[in-house]
Amino acid sequence: MRIVIVGGGSAGWMCAAGLARLLPATDYDITLIESDEIGTVGVGEATLPHIKTFNDMLGIDEAEFLRETQGTFKLGIEFVGWDRAGDRYIHPFGAFGEPWVGVDFQHHWVRAAQAGFDPGPIQDYSFAVAAARADAFEFPDGDRNSIRSTYAYAYHFDAGLYAAFLRRWATARGVRRIEGQVIDVGHNAISGHVETLRLKSGATLAGDIFVDCSGFRSLLLGGVMGVAWQDWSEWLPCDRALAVPCRRTTALTPYTRATAQRAGWTWRIPLQHRVGNGYVFSSRYCDEVQARETLLAAIEGEPLAEPRLLRFAAGRRALAWERNCIGIGLASGFLEPLESTSIFLIQAAVIDLASLMPTPGFGNRMDPRLIAEFNRLFEIQYDRVRDFLVLHYAANSREGEPLWDHVRAMRLPDSLTHKIELFEASAAAPDYAYGLFSRDSWLSVLFGQGLRPRAYNRLADHLPLEELERRMRDLRSRIAANAGLMTAQEDFIAGYCPASPPAPPMESAA
Repeated sequence: MRIVIVGGGSAGWMCAAGLARLLPATDYDITLIESDEIGTVGVGEATLPHIKTFNDMLGIDEAEFLRETQGTFKLGIEFVGWDRAGDRYIHPFGAFGEPWVGVDFQHHWVRAAQAGFDPGPIQDYSFAVAAARADAFEFPDGDRNSIRSTYAYAYHFDAGLYAAFLRRWATARGVRRIEGQVIDVGHNAISGHVETLRLKSGATLAGDIFVDCSGFRSLLLGGVMGVAWQDWSEWLPCDRALAVPCRRTTALTPYTRATAQRAGWTWRIPLQHRVGNGYVFSSRYCDEVQARETLLAAIEGEPLAEPRLLRFAAGRRALAWERNCIGIGLASGFLEPLESTSIFLIQAAVIDLASLMPTPGFGNRMDPRLIAEFNRLFEIQYDRVRDFLVLHYAANSREGEPLWDHVRAMRLPDSLTHKIELFEASAAAPDYAYGLFSRDSWLSVLFGQGLRPRAYNRLADHLPLEELERRMRDLRSRIAANAGLMTAQEDFIAGYCPASPPAPPMESAA
């Protein structure tokens, strides 16, 4: 079976590498078409812990990968000023507390607070938060009974360098790369399937499955197949981003920072030899000149390039798989990089596609059950991420600022309203077996944005209050003591994966 991927960048080369690793080479021939004349939108310098699973699946050496991509480690995301100016909290890649008497930790925290014992901020009960605040990093402990086993980690890296790294990996394992631009698409008159692509060079390429990684153009899925776009700007009104790299002048922090601004938010992503910065904003509340001034005022060091503008709309395609065409990455949808989800959504789509890939020899027939299942999973992924992002905006107390007043008063998706009301009524938080985000991720934002439950799971009452107080004090003490013994991330990277300075510096949007 001939699989043709249209477009490179992170989406195209993650798809090529993933399919080459997971599918039998004897049954599937993979070709990727990309043009050096067409720029790519670096979908993210910040990632979620799932990227380690993807790289491990490929068999990539972690230290080599980090050296090649100027990478650093990431334990979470710090949010500054999202509820009120000056407030801050961390969304950690790790657990809050421990489950006692079979009850999740947040119920014990709420019970303690309501019983008059001041438990302190719930952030104090996350080892990942403590390590991040200490600018420290070490690999999680393999002993599941250790407090140092209660977190995971992700990476910051240069997205352009990551795509180039995967390109070398994939082509060395049989993926064929063709340099060229697609200028025409040939269809089957009966099935409507894509059959051929004609390139600017005059060459024609035939295929059986076509994967659209063409970015915002959505050349095949949106353009040729005409799959409708679902606009989510009513909930996520930011529609512009400015990105600029700068010299790093401060500590190598093991977290991404997202700082609320009057018309959106700025990001800070530390790499080994530079910092990625950007401003995601709404053009309804801020023009590009004002945005540029805000961004340049927020960076810590000398800019290494001119700020680069990206225009976008939040939303997704109604379907990601139509006939024999599958959209992955920006071709299928876009959600602002507030929670570093872009690369995860690519990864998830690649794994689902490999799992649901048709058997060779189907001809012009496609099993509709495979298509329907892929689209069902695609909808779950995007819709759940959407709700999580919208929560950050809707639960704010930044009164008197037009953007923030708007998102605080807007009508929320019913699915998000249900999650918020359930948390406020009972301290329950979503905990998905499939898709983003975990219970601890939801807890970090629900508590971080100032929401507080009125009640808790009454099974927590089985633990005597005196024992609860003792356990909570012990847990806070163990977290603080162990985090204080960890290695500074700067020193850890110097000993594990130091990178040579890139020449020239490369920039890619978050």
